[in-house]
Amino acid sequence: MPPSATADTSKTVKLERYNSYLRKIHSTKVLKASSKVLFRATLLIALVLVLLFAVKYHPHSDSHHLHRRSFLSTGLFSSSSSLGEGAAWEKRVRQSSTAKRQHGLSVLVTGAAGFVGSHCSIALRKRGDGVLGFDNFNDYYDPSLKRARQHLLEKNQVFIVEGDLNDGPLLRKLFDIVPFTHVLHLAAQAGVRYAMKNPQSYISSNIAGLVNLLEVAKAANPQPAIVWASSSSVYGLNTENPFSEEHRTDQPASLYAATKKAGEEIAHTYNHIYGLSLTGLRFFTVYGPWGRPDMAYFFFTKDILHGKSIDIYRTQDNQEVARDFTYIDDIVKGCVGALDTAEKSTGSGGKKRGPAQLRVYNLGNTSPVPVGRLVSILEGLLGTKAKKHLIKMPRNGDVPYTHANVSLAYRDFGYKPTTDLAAGLRKFVKWYVSYYGIQPRVKKENSHADESA
Repeated sequence: MPPSATADTSKTVKLERYNSYLRKIHSTKVLKASSKVLFRATLLIALVLVLLFAVKYHPHSDSHHLHRRSFLSTGLFSSSSSLGEGAAWEKRVRQSSTAKRQHGLSVLVTGAAGFVGSHCSIALRKRGDGVLGFDNFNDYYDPSLKRARQHLLEKNQVFIVEGDLNDGPLLRKLFDIVPFTHVLHLAAQAGVRYAMKNPQSYISSNIAGLVNLLEVAKAANPQPAIVWASSSSVYGLNTENPFSEEHRTDQPASLYAATKKAGEEIAHTYNHIYGLSLTGLRFFTVYGPWGRPDMAYFFFTKDILHGKSIDIYRTQDNQEVARDFTYIDDIVKGCVGALDTAEKSTGSGGKKRGPAQLRVYNLGNTSPVPVGRLVSILEGLLGTKAKKHLIKMPRNGDVPYTHANVSLAYRDFGYKPTTDLAAGLRKFVKWYVSYYGIQPRVKKENSHADESA
């Protein structure tokens, strides 16, 4: 074969290899381009599907309340809450917590929709302190009464955050928003007899809830000073009287009392380890307007007006049961006095820097009154004779007698009760007949009782 023919063949082979190479490059480019288009198309389809899913399953108006509760209980803004709604909520929290007087307190009041909590919140706000309420509005008794108190608080520029003490994220969020100087911890599962029906509710609220609050408070910067509600029930089977803070409290007669006693020991622990300033207040049978329907004076009033018989307990040895009934205004003065004299906590970031204040006080009226006398006063105020049913006190945790020694509270912050039972019940009945819309006849006779008193 001539040399020229060999050269031509070689050129042809090289040309074909080159063309093949070009075809491969072109195919690769086409494949890459196709892949990019496919990827983008897939991404677009995915976004469209997500959007359609969100629209389809977006909560409707009938689930708004449930969704709102979810937001409040977690402390996080839900997917349906706009940024504006979240900002508005935080603004209300800040406004309610901001003091209107120089050097005023900024107080988180737990159980603010409750009896003592609502009265204390209004008193603090009226004197210019910042007050943020916190309540779970449970149904231990008629929640509508709690909602009515909430409405009253709103009129006094106190905002209540609805949530549970065991919701750590929500509590931490509140402490992130507001540098509270004080906490007035009044939220609790109350009642002696109910503990026999639902004991777990007492553990959840009075022990676990307290610990959760203290955990959040210890980590706060600054740490707040804490004043909290213990109970005269911690004296339990103590037979010394009047009850003094120095008396033994290791014989509780009910689960409720036991949880309050446990709370006092827990308070000691957090004070000792973390430097939290803690003051416990042992309330003695608080009564008055906007009171609790589960208390004797309240349901006695209701039953007397409806012509129903009322059970009046006698002790096992046939003695009258007596209580140190304490009017709500006196209790409020004691709570405010405890707040004003509470020293700052000494911890920072959960670490104790020095010794911190730890106190416990009785807040009572110092004048025990037999329950029979309570009924007689109500009969006069209501103009109706009660149908009395005398029975022996059941062994359900109630104690036959309470009597407070308040000399320690008087010494430290001037606590001095001034309202006797007759005057306090008169104010309660006036509120009761107005709130429940009792017939004018009762109101008229009630006014007559006021004039003759």
